[in-house]
Amino acid sequence: MKRRTLLGAAVTTAGLALIPGARAQQPPIKIGLSMAQTGGLAGGGKAALLGHEIWRDDINAKGGLLGRKVELVVYDDKSSAAETPAIYSKLLDIDKVDLLFAPYATVPTAPIMPLVKQRGMVLIGNFSFQVNSKVGHDMWFNNAPWGPADAWASAFLDIGQKAGGKTVALLTADQEFAQNLATTAREVAKKRSMPIVYDQAYPPNTVEFSGIIRALKAAKPDIVYVASYPPDSAGILRAINEIGIGDNVKLFGGGMVGLQFGPVMENMGSLLNGVVNFNTWLPEPSMYFDGTKAFFDTYTKRAIEAKVDPLGYYLAPFGYASGQLIEAAVKATGSLDQKAIAKYLHENEVKTIVGPIAFSADGERKETATLQAQFQGIVDKNMDQFRKPGKQVILFPASLKSGELITPFEAARK
Repeated sequence: MKRRTLLGAAVTTAGLALIPGARAQQPPIKIGLSMAQTGGLAGGGKAALLGHEIWRDDINAKGGLLGRKVELVVYDDKSSAAETPAIYSKLLDIDKVDLLFAPYATVPTAPIMPLVKQRGMVLIGNFSFQVNSKVGHDMWFNNAPWGPADAWASAFLDIGQKAGGKTVALLTADQEFAQNLATTAREVAKKRSMPIVYDQAYPPNTVEFSGIIRALKAAKPDIVYVASYPPDSAGILRAINEIGIGDNVKLFGGGMVGLQFGPVMENMGSLLNGVVNFNTWLPEPSMYFDGTKAFFDTYTKRAIEAKVDPLGYYLAPFGYASGQLIEAAVKATGSLDQKAIAKYLHENEVKTIVGPIAFSADGERKETATLQAQFQGIVDKNMDQFRKPGKQVILFPASLKSGELITPFEAARK
């Protein structure tokens, strides 16, 4: 009797394997990541995570990948580089994830690069800057639009030179992201024979910038290139509002993180006027691709529920695009083989909601798609103004240019 029962169960199990819907019962494909959900990077991290989640829901609604649902395994890295190595070890050794997304930003990502390379895992980067320059991992693919290392500084200094700028000041946080930007800015300035008259790195926990701004003002630079994280960016602009920066400054900004986030922009209001800063996506007609509008329609509704950045321009669509990169590679190769996925991404352009993405050998974009845009005509306490074109006028790249630079900086502030 027992033998017949066991045999019947075995036959039933074997029969289920032949049923078309049985594939849905396979375990999910796990994508592991840490994300800043608390700490200084949380404003961006939460929006980036929502972008990932919207892609997950979209792909699962279409049947998943390889007939399996997609699951995100997420831990809060608290915006700290000290947290991420242990988290990614856990993702690989305990959670046994199939694929990896990187944390948001340079500082939390840099410490995991040796581990990921050692394990031979594909890593889809999330707005890090030059974290692979020394490690040389051939399975790293940055979702950010930075492009070649010097493209960011070159675009900013080129705008400054065209405005008549000849000398440069550097004000940078003493963290890896900002220092990487500063290094390339020095190299570009040297090639262009532009003297650097002020070069100051400040501790990451700096909250009072009055003394620094006074010293910078005394140097009388023509162009001020700033590389800062969200809390610093706000503090620097408040100090400038209090002290001023001098009529000689023709261009100010460049690498200020935080000024892309809806709540920060709404809070800063008119203090943003005149700043020329990097961005990644802005509501200009030329920046819509297949699926972009649908994404933002969904994001806007879910952002209210999730209490995250109501605009989400800077990171959220790129979080979605990270999923599209994996989706394209897995579908094309028909597998989760890390080498096959990496080979596909190196050799093929992928269409995403932020435009086509093609990678160089180092895993960065072949061509920069980073915007430089100037805040113009910003008023206080008005979120809706940022949903309209013309408030962040694109100056670079030329193909997307939507207005002209107002200079000098003090005139643009008024």
